[in-house]
Amino acid sequence: MPSSLSDTFARLCVRDNRRTEAEIQADVRQFILDAPFELEEDDLSLVQLESQLGDRRRIDVEVGATVIEVKRDLRAERVRREAEEQLAGYVAMRAEQTGLRYVGILTDGTAWHCYHVVDAELRQVSEITLEAGEIERLVVWLEGVLATTHGLVPTTDAIEARLGATSSSYRLDRATISAIYQRNKSDPSIVMKRTLWARLLTSALGTQFEDSDELFIEHTLLVNSAEIIAHAVLGLHPETITPVALLGGERFDESGIYGVVEPDFFDWVVELEDGRAFVRTLSRRLARFDWSSVEQDVLKVLYESIIGAETRKRLGEYYTPDWLAHIVVEETVDTPLTQRVLDAACGSGTFLFHAIRRYLSAAEASGMTVPEQINGVTRHVIGMDLHPVAVTLARVTYLLAIGRERLTHPQRRTIQIPVYLGDSLQWQEQSLDLWSAGNLTIRADDNRELFESELRFPDILLDDAARFDELVNELANRAARRRPGSAVPSLNAVFQRLAIAQQHHAVIDGTFRTMCRLHDEGRDHIWGYYVRNLARPMWLAREANRVDVLVGNPPWLAYRNMTTDMQAAFRRMSEVRGLWAGAEQATHQDLAGLFAVRACQLYLRSGGRFGLVMPNTTIDRDHYRGFRTGRYGDATVGMAIAFSAPWDLRRIRPHFFPRASSVIFGMRADRHPIPMPEEAEIWTGRLPTTNASWEQANPTLTRTQGRLRRGGALTRSPYAPAFTQGAIFSPHLAFVVEEQSASALGLPAGRISIRSSRSVYERKPWKQLPDLTGVVESEFVRPFYTGENVFPYRTGETGLVVVPCNARGISDRAQIELSPGFNQWWERAEEIWGRHRTSERLSLFEQIDYQSKLSKQFPIPPLRIVYNRAGMHVVAAKVSNRRALIANGLYWASVRTEEEANYLCAILNAPVTTDLVRPFMSYGKDERDIHKAPWELPIPTFDESNRIHVRLAQLGAAAEQIAAAFIINSNLHFAATRRHIRQLIEGTPEGREIDEIVYELIS
Repeated sequence: MPSSLSDTFARLCVRDNRRTEAEIQADVRQFILDAPFELEEDDLSLVQLESQLGDRRRIDVEVGATVIEVKRDLRAERVRREAEEQLAGYVAMRAEQTGLRYVGILTDGTAWHCYHVVDAELRQVSEITLEAGEIERLVVWLEGVLATTHGLVPTTDAIEARLGATSSSYRLDRATISAIYQRNKSDPSIVMKRTLWARLLTSALGTQFEDSDELFIEHTLLVNSAEIIAHAVLGLHPETITPVALLGGERFDESGIYGVVEPDFFDWVVELEDGRAFVRTLSRRLARFDWSSVEQDVLKVLYESIIGAETRKRLGEYYTPDWLAHIVVEETVDTPLTQRVLDAACGSGTFLFHAIRRYLSAAEASGMTVPEQINGVTRHVIGMDLHPVAVTLARVTYLLAIGRERLTHPQRRTIQIPVYLGDSLQWQEQSLDLWSAGNLTIRADDNRELFESELRFPDILLDDAARFDELVNELANRAARRRPGSAVPSLNAVFQRLAIAQQHHAVIDGTFRTMCRLHDEGRDHIWGYYVRNLARPMWLAREANRVDVLVGNPPWLAYRNMTTDMQAAFRRMSEVRGLWAGAEQATHQDLAGLFAVRACQLYLRSGGRFGLVMPNTTIDRDHYRGFRTGRYGDATVGMAIAFSAPWDLRRIRPHFFPRASSVIFGMRADRHPIPMPEEAEIWTGRLPTTNASWEQANPTLTRTQGRLRRGGALTRSPYAPAFTQGAIFSPHLAFVVEEQSASALGLPAGRISIRSSRSVYERKPWKQLPDLTGVVESEFVRPFYTGENVFPYRTGETGLVVVPCNARGISDRAQIELSPGFNQWWERAEEIWGRHRTSERLSLFEQIDYQSKLSKQFPIPPLRIVYNRAGMHVVAAKVSNRRALIANGLYWASVRTEEEANYLCAILNAPVTTDLVRPFMSYGKDERDIHKAPWELPIPTFDESNRIHVRLAQLGAAAEQIAAAFIINSNLHFAATRRHIRQLIEGTPEGREIDEIVYELIS
């Protein structure tokens, strides 16, 4: 940075009452001139002090379409409020005078506030407060608002800083497009596009998809940005292209590049005058970067910078890091010039990027010309995804991977970018046959799709993707240009130009008539988008068109987050393929295994290879046992998999997914399956950054041969079926309560006054609801144990739950109505549940007794063992309270004697048990999800005639006494209390002997 800039910043960032506003104005102007904003000579005249407005008011500083108002000190509320009123007038006046979208900045040199005008009201969108030395922070913030810099290299850091969710430019653009949407959201065209967007994402993401305006707006901004970037990749200047042409892909059509930018859900913006102005501004901001030379999937970075971490976690949208995609492609694609590669869940296109680069590198080395390289790569590297945002990002990533030099080569021919929107899994396998009588037929049922008609295309046309797309585009344009209600025009010229055989004319004419009718009904936009994208996946699934290699990262959508219909389809499809692990393990299952089998069945040729990034549970957990066999029954028509050794990646740090991962390899070997071997390549190391390149990551990683630990019937403990998970007391405010004082009038015997006991772990919408209060019959209020009040060898104070149970079990409706206090509470709880639940699948009765987890506890046995469902260490204790219930944070079982209880407590609490169980744990980032993993160890049934078992029981009783003497501090977090008790016992002779015996018994 120039010393003059540093000196100016030093004066600006420190408030000094001796300085005048004129001095601060001069420094603001000088800072903008000296900062690296790449202002041209002509731009300098635009940096005006006291700019004339024409009505005797004067703007302090004006740069392009930005008005800056300067004050000596903005900390006083009155000063700031008056300055905002003044700034609002300036911004509105300049916008009216110029017809451009103006923004405003209010500053005293230390605090900087950015505003835009919505409905004549000034609204703040971004702010920073500076400290000494933060000169770069101010430069980046101002650059995002002014958008004057050019030639920025689109690195990960640059995109995150200048376009990400915390940048001033993003906040300004996000606020603007949000205001535009809110003003026009009831427009029929926007409603239609938003509805279909939601329908598609529900199919892709299940119940975790939240149909919100905020997400639709973020997706619109992302897709619009990606489509603008696509133009810049070709060397076009997006800011000089009309917004309609920009988002409609007209320049691409003119250039003979198809399948990149097309009308979609997110072009609603250009249907509005203020939306078109917004697109022009967005183009100017994105034009700051030089998109001609990109070395990684940067759109993945843009996506993860804009979509919040919590939203991405809920949707399961975590894209594969570049280093991993690179090495998986290198491992799987060994002859790139001859192998056709498909990523059937391509996301933003990371695997496609590396497959393209691998092909082009080999093509260049072989001496192929540029036209041959482009023609070859678009026939050999293909992508598909059900997420409309991902598809757009992947298409632009495809262009970035090819590179501007090749795309603008004077001899290159027409290009069809082979990335398609489609249901790779084909959920409707049993009920929908898209191929009939030699035609591709796209139907929709009355309730779930927008159209009620069939659109037919001769399947032979799909062999030439460019011709097929050109036909569909031609039909779409002709249907749109035709005056509603007029005669259907002839297609003879189209047939002749595209060389479509006479025998196909009648089918296409019939489809065109249907399209014209759909246009008359206002549905012309959506069908074209569907046809263009659904056709290719269906074509790929035909045997003659299957690929040589499958790569990618299949969706990890958990069973519990699928919609009800999706769960039913998942179970049906899994059962007939031998993938269903049983209802008890349903919550552990996810979509990845079924997706992998379906992708191999539909798209991979016999003898073809695959390399897929999967949850680590795939390679060693019991609920993936069926998947690892390689044999999938009659439903796959003889398709089988011959697995090779997988990669175990869970020991790599920092974590690059929300769950531990693995990579599986194999080939389609029909009727000759080979189960997944227990031998694996174990990866360890610490990455420099999660999204490092392979060149950066490789030196930090170690790969060794190892053996996986898998549980099975031969080694599993006989205690496994005895333990079950506790009940789900959710929603928390309806069941978990605390006693409150009775009124001055007191309460009758057998009644108790209660209110909801709230928790910081409650989620929306429940945590926003008010407490329930009431007076209920005391028989319905019971103590309960959770994971938070169980410690090694002892329990803590219980909480209270109010539940529809008596001594014999769950009460029915008639029994509840006999108890007026609880009946009133239950009716209110049911009303809240019915109004706020995310699915109508379960009533409140069914929710609290899900999988019989509550009714199984009755009649309550005299002695139980409980241990934690999750945690860094297994923790177990005895429960002898005959009224207490067990919550789902614990697993429990009834035991016959105190000796057996002491024996099991000693084994479960032993440190060595946690060490031995850890490889069997279902894990997220770390091995914390214990569930029934302890019973994968060969823990024998207690035998009172076995002296080792008896000794363990004696030691367990002694450890219980040691734990009982520990004074629990209620202000200490339960995890810390567990640690203190565990350390106390481990330091005793009894604790050390327990660990030694347990190791000998079960290691």
